[in-house]
This record gives sequence, C-alpha cells and structure tokens, in this order.
Amino acid sequence: MAVTKSDLGFVLILSCLLILTSGQSSQGHFNKHVALFIFGDSLFDPGNNNYINTTPDFQTNFWPNGESYFNPPSGRFSDGRLIPDFIAEFARLPLIPAYLDPHDNEFLYGANFASGGSGVLVETNAGVVVDMRTHLQYFANLEKHYRHILGDAKDDQLLSDAVYLFSCGGNDYQIFLSNNETSLHHEQYVEMVIGNMSDVFKVRPVPML
Repeated sequence: MAVTKSDLGFVLILSCLLILTSGQSSQGHFNKHVALFIFGDSLFDPGNNNYINTTPDFQTNFWPNGESYFNPPSGRFSDGRLIPDFIAEFARLPLIPAYLDPHDNEFLYGANFASGGSGVLVETNAGVVVDMRTHLQYFANLEKHYRHILGDAKDDQLLSDAVYLFSCGGNDYQIFLSNNETSLHHEQYVEMVIGNMSDVFKVRPVPML
C-alpha cells in the first residue's frame, strides 16, 4: 500500500471511528437511553490517568487544565470539555465517567476507557499509560457486569444499541517521527499501525480475572 506524506499527516491528526445505532436497551435507566463507550488517548481521556501509576507528563489534574468548566480539574487534557463530553450533551446524557474512577461503578450511561498518551500499539508509552488492548479488556469486564445485572438478552441489546467512539493513532506516529533509530520506513509503520487498529476494532476481548 502506497502511503504519501499527506496521508501520514492526516492520520497523525486523528484516527477516529464512530459507530451510531439506534434502539432501546433495558431495565431501569437502561431502557431510556443509548449508552456511549469511549476508547482512545488524550483527546478523549476524562481522567483515567489520575488512577494509574504514571508520570506527571501523562496527568493533567492541575490548573489551568479544566479552568473553563471543571472545578477542580478533572484530569482532561484541556481547559474545558472534550469531544465525547459534547457528544454526550447532544445525546442528553451526563458526562461519561472515567472507567478507572473508583467513585463510579455502575456506568449506567456507558464508560470512558481513554488514557492520555496511549496508542494503538502496546509499545507506545508502555508502562505509563493504558494501551488500547487493555481498554478492550476493561470493556469486556464491564460487559460481564452488565450481563450479570441485566441477563444475556438485555446485555446484548444494550451493546448492540450503543455508540462506540475511538480516537487513536496520533501518539504512535509521534513516537515514530521522533525515533531516528527505527529501521522501518514510514509506509511500513503506517501499515503496522492501521493493521493493529483493524485488529482492535474486530477483536472480542476476554474479561480479566
């Protein structure tokens, strides 16, 4: 696959997949809305990095972050809200909570698994962020939780009706461009990232014990 510099620049900005479906889900709050599940990097992270062992470079729970909307700062890499926050508002949902936030364990309206600094590749900022495949494992754990409280049929309906939002790839390319020692050409690297991204979209993860 031939990839031009302009193609690389486009992918560097944002690689995003949005799947929209409609319908009704189940039980209690679940029968009044469609859930939103968010995966990605700092463009979507609502504060998951507040709850992992990382470095200050990958946390933003201090001013001026959040100064235009949140008090105190939420851990978002922004002075205000992020794209998923506006999507939730448009859908008349509350802000979708960070999955790792210990104060929220029901996730009635969905969950946000994004981690600032993460990439499609497990190697991207490994050890200080939550990589994309771990996002999917977290999602599998949450699906198991839904299945337990809703039953198989209603859980399947909830996940079928849900909205899934992804933002990934930018950090992978940033590291590639700053690494002068790699033996890969940029076309090969783009193919590797896109291949891994496709695998992420297709995989059905197994819950972590």
